[in-house]
Amino acid sequence: MAAVTPGPVAVDVEAPLGIITLAAPRRRNPLSTDTMRAIIAALRELGENDEVRVVIVRAEGPAFSAGHDLAELRDRTLEDERAVFDTCVELMTAVHDLDRPVIAEVAGAAFAAGCQLVATCDLAVASTEATFSTPGVRIGLFCSTPMVALTRAVGRKRAMKMLLTGDPIDAATAADWGLVNDVVEPGELASTVRGLALRIAGSSRSTVSIGKRAFYAQVDAAEPDAYALMAETMAGNAVTCDAQEGISAFLGKRAPVWADR
Repeated sequence: MAAVTPGPVAVDVEAPLGIITLAAPRRRNPLSTDTMRAIIAALRELGENDEVRVVIVRAEGPAFSAGHDLAELRDRTLEDERAVFDTCVELMTAVHDLDRPVIAEVAGAAFAAGCQLVATCDLAVASTEATFSTPGVRIGLFCSTPMVALTRAVGRKRAMKMLLTGDPIDAATAADWGLVNDVVEPGELASTVRGLALRIAGSSRSTVSIGKRAFYAQVDAAEPDAYALMAETMAGNAVTCDAQEGISAFLGKRAPVWADR
């Protein structure tokens, strides 16, 4: 284990995994501007590490994240507020731009921007004790940026209900709605996430990278445009070293040896 970044965000490399931990449990891991910038820096640093194939985002304590640091949003100018939410957008974009899968490990409450981060991650596994909400409407600050990721994860009606009421949903509902992939008992969460990450890490890093980029390129495109993009993507993928190795290994009934290119 190699520690990379100290402070409210800790980063460890346990090849082939990179682990980002929100480490301010007493404050319920708020996504302050400094914390968001630290996560962005961590994602970029891990993205430059050839040993890292999958990134896990987790948190210490009973809360995954309570969302934005509200103290940071008081008595500020419009430009100050823009800087906070622009940083939030930069963080969510960095998750999607990273060329490795990002898995959220959610042990507890994920509220507002914390819920947004879960919805943005490529995959998410939650404890049965986890809850999710977008409660900004109750304090006069509608969860408009969380709305973007939430709507794409759970659909319009479900997202709007969460946004208008601020009511939390439990982990089972989050899984049923598509906000998380799986729900497990608290004692099984870390091992389940690690097992999932290692299964993904066993594939070619370059192939997974191609697939992640392709997924987000096509997901909101019209069907004809999506097919055109993906046909070209698959053709380009097919001539890569690892695709040819994987096909040859399958036909030869042997394990592939990835070159990651």
